[in-house]
Amino acid sequence: MSPNLPEQASNPVAHALQLARETLPPMHPAGRPFVVGGLAATLLLRRLSKPLGTAAGLATLATAAFFREPKRVPPERSGLALAAADGLVSLIEEATPPPELGLPDEPRLRVSIFLSIFDVHVQRAPASGLVERIAYRPGKFLSADLDKASADNERNSMLLRTVEGHELVVVQIAGLVARRILCQAAEGDKIAAGQTYGLIRFGSRVDLYLPPGSRVLVSKGQRTIGGETPLAELPQGKV
Repeated sequence: MSPNLPEQASNPVAHALQLARETLPPMHPAGRPFVVGGLAATLLLRRLSKPLGTAAGLATLATAAFFREPKRVPPERSGLALAAADGLVSLIEEATPPPELGLPDEPRLRVSIFLSIFDVHVQRAPASGLVERIAYRPGKFLSADLDKASADNERNSMLLRTVEGHELVVVQIAGLVARRILCQAAEGDKIAAGQTYGLIRFGSRVDLYLPPGSRVLVSKGQRTIGGETPLAELPQGKV
């Protein structure tokens, strides 16, 4: 091998594997048991029926795609609240944060993002800061694009204190077919903007409550990229 040629150039297999790693997004650990189970079912069904095995294989690929966790690069600019999820901005309105967080009963600007079953379903920190409170509340499983889903559906709320001292509330909300909210953050954790902290399975919604004086940078109907799309400018100056 020429010393000027990279190893991958002389090894097609290694080059193909490297391209696959760069092209296919990694999978969230929560999806591994489902994919392993799907592969086992695929092998078993393939022995019984080739069409059934093919269908099971396609379902396993779809499951792996659902649990994908692509790499995201947050903006370097400070003073922003980023989208906590991929999806569609469904609501921008004034609303009171979940009462289980123990915050003052005062309306704040809320931006809601609806995640279809085809969107990336991991949630990412909207800013760097300290996790001050985590509160889970069981509830219904109404369609996540309904207004009342924020109040009635199962949810997990996180109060984040940014490095500038602002309060951000991020709420994971279960949807019509969602049956599991996963939150990997814990009270007292330090978290970085764009860092994955949770996941909701199969259709859901994420609400972000902003501090007074914030300026929303998105519009209803706009699509967002979790960990990258700026949702709002946070107030400047000392808190």
